[in-house]
Amino acid sequence: MDNPYPWLQDFINQVPDILQPLMVAVVAMIPYIEGEGAAAFGIIAGINPIVAAVAAAAGNILCVIGVVLLGSRIRGGVVARRQARTGAPGGAGVTSSGLGETDAATAATATVVAENDGAENEGADDAKPTHASKGRDKLRRWLVRFGVPGASIIAPLALPTMLTAAFFVASGVRKEWVILWQVVAIVLWTGAVAAAATGLLALLGW
Repeated sequence: MDNPYPWLQDFINQVPDILQPLMVAVVAMIPYIEGEGAAAFGIIAGINPIVAAVAAAAGNILCVIGVVLLGSRIRGGVVARRQARTGAPGGAGVTSSGLGETDAATAATATVVAENDGAENEGADDAKPTHASKGRDKLRRWLVRFGVPGASIIAPLALPTMLTAAFFVASGVRKEWVILWQVVAIVLWTGAVAAAATGLLALLGW
């Protein structure tokens, strides 16, 4: 079967080799495209599959780390202001209470859901659920049921990794734990899609 994207390969061939992985990494920073879509894009464009997969995962990971660090800083400021107003004793305290990481994430999520349930559901009967709100609902259930590791790995079925990372941080999960398991999820999903794309192109003879 003839390749329907010769123009894409011609365009990539005009880009210096050293910049091709950078292009893939930049594409991977776009929500809903991310590592999986960027890897497939690079492979279809004729870039070496391994190079495309590594560049796509790297771009996605860098963006997620930025989201986690920014989200953690914002949440820390919100928690500090809340404590200053209420006089509550320090911190969420979830991850320092002796709980395991999974239990800590579960407890944090339950707390956040309880606190925000009224605000999030206000007017829910009149508002049509969006894709993002449905995705967050799934993440809540998965986080409680599977913990951070399991929820991170299956989260791309519901929301992009960038939104998933932001949700986890807002739920009180430690930023180091979020980054670790988001990296694992990105590597697994990007590698799987890259392998599938490579095999499909070989099968089609493009």
